[in-house]
Amino acid sequence: MSNPPDRSELVVIERCIDEWIGELHAEYDHIVAVDRGEDDVIRWYVRMRGEDKEFTTVWITLGQRMLRYETYVMPAPEENEQTLYENLLRRNERLVGAHFSIGEEDAVYLRGELPTSVVDKDHIDRILGTMYATVEQTFQALLRIGYASRFAADD
Repeated sequence: MSNPPDRSELVVIERCIDEWIGELHAEYDHIVAVDRGEDDVIRWYVRMRGEDKEFTTVWITLGQRMLRYETYVMPAPEENEQTLYENLLRRNERLVGAHFSIGEEDAVYLRGELPTSVVDKDHIDRILGTMYATVEQTFQALLRIGYASRFAADD
C-alpha cells in the first residue's frame, strides 16, 4: 500500500482540481455552476443542466486517499421497489467508474471513487461526463418504475 499524500500534496491536488473544474465549466455550456464547500471538507459542487432531469449536481470530495463523487438521482420509490432495485443492480453491471446505491431516506444515488494519486483533468472530465450521461439515460425510466401510477395517465 502506498503512503497517502501529505497535506502539501493534497493542497496541490486541490488547486489542480479547482483549475480543471474551472476549465471544464468554461468549456461546456451544460455546466451552469461550480461551488465549493464551506466546511472543513474539501468539496466541489458541479451543477449541470440536463434534458431528462432538469439539473444534476455532482458532489466531488477530496479525501486523503480517495476522490469521491456522487449525485442524487431520485427519491425513494413509492411502488415497485423490488423491480426498481433489480433494475439498478443490472445497470450497475454495465457501469464503469460509478454505481447506483441507496442513500439517506432510501433515495437513489450514483456514486464512485478513485485514488487521489491518479486524479487529472481527464479523470474529472470523465467523472462529470459519466455522472451526467448516466443520470440522463436512466432518470425517466427509473421514475416510471418507482412512480408508475403517476405516469399511468400519460401512457
